[in-house]
Amino acid sequence: MNDLFIKLRKKYPDFIYNKYEYFLDENYLNIKYYFEIPNLMNFNPIISLKVPKTISLEDNYLKELIFQIGLIEIISYIKCTCSPNIIIKAGFINKEQIKWLKKLYFNGLGEFLYCNDIKINEDDLFNFQVDGEKLELKEINFKTKGNLIPVGGGKDSAVVLELLKNEDNTCFILNPKSANIACVNISNCNYIICKRIIDSKLLELNSKGYLNGHTPFNALLSFLSYLTAYIYHKKYIILGNEGSANESTVPNTNINHQYSKSYEYEKDFNNYIKYLNLDIHYFSLLRPLNEYQIALLFSHYEKYHLAFRSCNKGSKNDNWSWCCNCAKCLFVFIILSPFLYKEKLVNIFGEDLYDKKELLPIFLDLIGEGNNKPFECVGTYKEVKWAVSSLINKLENLPYLLKYYKEHYDLEEDSFLENQFNLENNLNKHFLTILQKEMRKYVRKNN
Repeated sequence: MNDLFIKLRKKYPDFIYNKYEYFLDENYLNIKYYFEIPNLMNFNPIISLKVPKTISLEDNYLKELIFQIGLIEIISYIKCTCSPNIIIKAGFINKEQIKWLKKLYFNGLGEFLYCNDIKINEDDLFNFQVDGEKLELKEINFKTKGNLIPVGGGKDSAVVLELLKNEDNTCFILNPKSANIACVNISNCNYIICKRIIDSKLLELNSKGYLNGHTPFNALLSFLSYLTAYIYHKKYIILGNEGSANESTVPNTNINHQYSKSYEYEKDFNNYIKYLNLDIHYFSLLRPLNEYQIALLFSHYEKYHLAFRSCNKGSKNDNWSWCCNCAKCLFVFIILSPFLYKEKLVNIFGEDLYDKKELLPIFLDLIGEGNNKPFECVGTYKEVKWAVSSLINKLENLPYLLKYYKEHYDLEEDSFLENQFNLENNLNKHFLTILQKEMRKYVRKNN
C-alpha cells in the first residue's frame, strides 16, 4: 500500500464542495466552483460555455446541471490527497446518487489507484456527507430536436461527422484546438465552444509530490455536453466511442483507461440522469464497431486525413502535432496501415513508424506481449494483431516492426473483425440504419 496515500488521508480527512457561482458575460455562461481541502488548499475551477441570449439564470434545471458538473470536477482535485470524506454543501444527492458516484470515482480512478499502488475497495475509498438543499424540479414543457456532437479532433469524431453529414448537427468543442476546429470546419457544422480552466493550485500540488494520475475525462464531458444539450434543446448527444473501449487495460482486472468511454459508463450515465425526465439521449454512434472497422471507414474520408489529431503529447503544443514516439501515435498508425500504408500514412505522420526500432517496446505492449496495454485510448490486442497481420500479407519488403512480428509471432488468420457488430449499444433504428448502410459500402462479406 502507498504510504503517502495513508498519510495524506489521515492529515486531510475532508474535502468540501462548498458552492458554485455563475453569471453571464456577453455570450458566455461562466461557472465557478468552490472546493476546499481544510488546512491545505482552496480550488476554484472555472467552466465557460457559449450560450444563447434567451437563457434563464433562474432555471432550476440549469442550476441542477451546474451542480452535477461540480460533482465530477471534484475527481480531479480530490485525487491529490484522496481525502476520505466528501462533504457536499452546494446541493443535494440521494443515496442512489451517492452509490452511483462512488462507483464512478472508484472505476474512473482505477488507473490512478493502480499506478500509485493504492489497494482499497469501492466502499472505503470515499464517503459522502450531504449538507446541501434539494432543488425543486417542476415538470416543464421541454422540446428537443437535432444532434449535439462532441468533437475531440480524432478519427472517431471525424467518422461520426461524416456518417451524420445529412443530419441536423451542432458540434460541441471543449477547450478548442486546431484539430477539432479544422474537423468541424471541414464538416461545415456549426459549433459551440466550452472552456474548462483547471485551478493552477492543483498543478502546484502536483509539482510538490502530492498524489496525481489519470481521471475519467469523458465523465466530465458527458455532464458538460448534457448541460449544453439542455441549454440548446438538443435531442441527441452523439459520441464516437467504439466497442473496443470496453476492454480492460490491465488484463484480468477491471482497470480500464477508457472506463468513462465504455458501454458500462454510457448505460450508467443514462440511468443516473433520467431523474431529470428530459428528452435528451446520450449514446455512441460507433459503439457497434471495433477500431479496425472505424479505421476502414475513416480511410475513405480523405478530407479529414491531414486535419485529425489524436496524440496527447502533441496536443500540448500550440500547433497540435503527431509526436511519433508514443503509444497513441503508433496505435493510430497501425490501425490505419492496412488501408493507407505507405505513402498516404507517411504523409499524415511525417515518417514511417514501422521503421522506428525504438518503438519496439510500445509495439510489444500493443500486441499483448508486454505487461499490459498502454494507458492510452488504444484498441484491443486482437485488433492490433489483425491490422499488422493483414498488412504483412500485402507487402513483400517489410519494415522493421512488421519483420519483427513475422519472425516472432503467428499471423492472425481470422478476419471476423471486419464483419463484427456489437449488439450492446444504445442506437435507435434511425441511427442503426445510417451506420449499417455505410458499413455495407466498404466491408466485404464472409463467404
